[in-house]
Amino acid sequence: MKKKRHIKSAKSMPVGTRIFTYICLLWALIVALVPLIWLILSSLKEDPLARPGFQLPESIYLNGYISTFRDLHVLRYFGNSMFVAGVSVIISVVMISMSAYVVARMEFKGKTLVSILLYSTMFIPATALTYPVYNLINNLSLYDTRGALILIYSCSGIAISFFVIKNYYDNIPRDLEEAARIDGCGYVRTWVKVIFPIARPGIMTAAVLAFLNNWNEYYWASLVLITREKLTVPSLLSTFTTAFNTNYNGLFSAMVVIILPPVLLYCIFSKFFVEALSGGAVKG
Repeated sequence: MKKKRHIKSAKSMPVGTRIFTYICLLWALIVALVPLIWLILSSLKEDPLARPGFQLPESIYLNGYISTFRDLHVLRYFGNSMFVAGVSVIISVVMISMSAYVVARMEFKGKTLVSILLYSTMFIPATALTYPVYNLINNLSLYDTRGALILIYSCSGIAISFFVIKNYYDNIPRDLEEAARIDGCGYVRTWVKVIFPIARPGIMTAAVLAFLNNWNEYYWASLVLITREKLTVPSLLSTFTTAFNTNYNGLFSAMVVIILPPVLLYCIFSKFFVEALSGGAVKG
């Protein structure tokens, strides 16, 4: 029934609005797919500079993919990225989802100030935090460890996750919490038994966004890790470039391999994005 209503509303739009909407969607599709197609074509060329752009390769060249798995042992770096990104996401999402619940549902002094401070972190560039974070990592004896990245990633992107989860909490009827309190549930049990199951799409959306950001992060990974065996996949790409030469075929092949996990992750959890954007089951 919902699908039929969506189709009906689309057909009921004025012709000019519908055409403009289709043009915008087509443009967004082109912007999203053109770089991906260019990357895949370049990874199949023996020398991407000899046949640049969208020229088809003379023959399919797969040595870049073979060397990525055989020589670089890319699965090891996949494991590093998966471990660092996964642990940091669990820590940050649990921490932020509970703090967002406090800000969204409870009244206390300084509530507005807390929200402003959390949102203000969105406008602080990573380069401005380089010295204090680098100094903190050294003082904690975490330099060149995965724990350093987990600590940094757990505290990064707080504003986005807080914004997504808090807005979802705001749409949940307070009657559900009041009913849980009548049944004898405290704040923690109310969050676990009532709020979390309903807000799961919003929390999962924040978790996926945080994971993608941590998976693709390069600046901190290249700054605090120097041992090759501990590198994450984005920092691995720097190994294809030397002072005298760049292996473009290997670089493009590795980039294609690296972007596959985020794409698969989004395909698996896309329903949570749809539910979070549409309000999920909390409407009405």
